[in-house]
Amino acid sequence: MNLRDLRYLVALAEHKHFGRAAEASFVSQPTLSTQIRKLEDELGVALVERTPRKVLLTEVGQEIAARARDVLNEVDQIKAIARRTVDPESGTLRLGIFPTLGPYLLPHVIPRIRERFPRLELLLTEEKTEVVLRLLREGRLDAGILALPIHDPQLHSQFLFEEPFVLAVPDDNPLAERSALRLDDLADQSVLLLEDGHCLRDQALEVCQLAGAGEKAGFRATSLETLRQMVAAHVGITLLPVLAVKPPVPQAAHVRLVQFRTPAPSRKIAMVWRKSSALGGFIKSLADLFAELPADLLDPGASAAVPDRA
Repeated sequence: MNLRDLRYLVALAEHKHFGRAAEASFVSQPTLSTQIRKLEDELGVALVERTPRKVLLTEVGQEIAARARDVLNEVDQIKAIARRTVDPESGTLRLGIFPTLGPYLLPHVIPRIRERFPRLELLLTEEKTEVVLRLLREGRLDAGILALPIHDPQLHSQFLFEEPFVLAVPDDNPLAERSALRLDDLADQSVLLLEDGHCLRDQALEVCQLAGAGEKAGFRATSLETLRQMVAAHVGITLLPVLAVKPPVPQAAHVRLVQFRTPAPSRKIAMVWRKSSALGGFIKSLADLFAELPADLLDPGASAAVPDRA
């Protein structure tokens, strides 16, 4: 048994297809298939159920693949320790981030990361929170930037910043004339929300419950940009995180952004990584960079201006 064959098995478990697993492993399909058969012969058990259209792992195959993934993660950790000992600021770091934050935060941070860690290769994965958490647990990501709270005893969280929400309303909506809002100003309002699976949906629902507002029936968006354009089309109102309304994000015409009075509704953002990670010290240094955002980026007051209506 060797590490190469374990990687082939893990790839097959992930892709459930010999061709795609071979492509992901940078070998030919016959090579991967042959090595899987050799591994089955060595272990004396069937790992794979081969059907004409798809590949299924047997029950024991699934268990061995899960153990193999843990072994490979530990090997990667050993290599990471060696690399960091030689050059603590080089190598690769795999970072996950959720879609309602990534496009709006990263442009403000990535240039500073490149300046501070010029030899670091940062591989970014944008996925919903549950996917990022799963990839973290499986060792396929080194760290994630997520909204708190995170309930997982295997993970360490370092608070980065608190991001307020603003209310986006059509420019002819009565709320557009307000300089600032209280939560109870949303009472009985219907708010446009994202589809299930987005953590921002859960955060917005919590705000709606506190304010006595509800979700606009018959509509669920797949992105913040859809929400923004629906407000511009006078379909309704929505909550937006403040980074999503800051330059270089262009403001939509006919949309007014209104801030909330203190204490404003907000979400807490953290860097998350496995407590067992060999990269913990370096990830903490990286988290410190993410936490050093300019104060005006998180100030909702600057986002409440009326955009160009041309």
